[in-house]
Amino acid sequence: MIVRELLNAAGQELADLLYPRRCPFCHEIIPDFDALICPDCRQFVRTHYLIREPVCKRCGKALTSMETEYCQDCMSHRRSFDGGISLFLYGTRHLPPVAGRKPGYEKNSMGKSMVYFKYHNARDYADYYIAELLHYHKDQIRAMHADVIIPVPVHNSRLRLRGYNQAGILADKLSRKTGIPVDKGLLIRTRKTAPMKELGDADRLRNLTAAFSVTGSAPEHYYTAILIDDIYTTGATMEACTRKLKEAGIRKVYCISICSGQVPDGTKPDMNQD
Repeated sequence: MIVRELLNAAGQELADLLYPRRCPFCHEIIPDFDALICPDCRQFVRTHYLIREPVCKRCGKALTSMETEYCQDCMSHRRSFDGGISLFLYGTRHLPPVAGRKPGYEKNSMGKSMVYFKYHNARDYADYYIAELLHYHKDQIRAMHADVIIPVPVHNSRLRLRGYNQAGILADKLSRKTGIPVDKGLLIRTRKTAPMKELGDADRLRNLTAAFSVTGSAPEHYYTAILIDDIYTTGATMEACTRKLKEAGIRKVYCISICSGQVPDGTKPDMNQD
């Protein structure tokens, strides 16, 4: 958050004392000043929400069978992006109560964490997301040989209302840890999109493609880009952005998301995402 960032400039200990971190899973204050998440929450998330093999070879979403190489969306639609990573399952899992935690603890989810991060100014949750992303996927990200990180943009009206672009925060955090520069000016969002729950896949993609634009040709050294966003659902947003970036001259685009919306137990998030 803004106050915490200002305090961090004055000193980490002062920031922790006056504005302690909250856990990105249970949202309680973390007792350990040096931790990004409660220790038991970290284990709970890794056990129940971390995406592990098998995953879709194109977008990185979780699969239910080792016999399958691609998710249904990637089998059904042509993809312009060259690969993807998704870190956590979005939907609430059907889990029993957890001993030693408040009643209802098991109903927390990474989807709920995304809501806090995206709409309730929990910007420091991004520190945990990026730490876990690099813990599990550092080698994969290094192998991309990316020249630039590009966040999925939000429309200016939503940026004014929210005060920040959550994808931009993720891009900045990832850049600081990897040294890959961020470009927030090449890809822009020029139109808000109406709710798309009732639209078919083709109309949804057409709607989104028209909502994004590039401000010119990509610099010559932008051969490979990482496109980052908080949530991946059908892949239409990433596909629309990738098409624009490749039209601008970028040769390869890899997509990274913190959560993906298709989970093994069948629950799905609201498909009306940004």
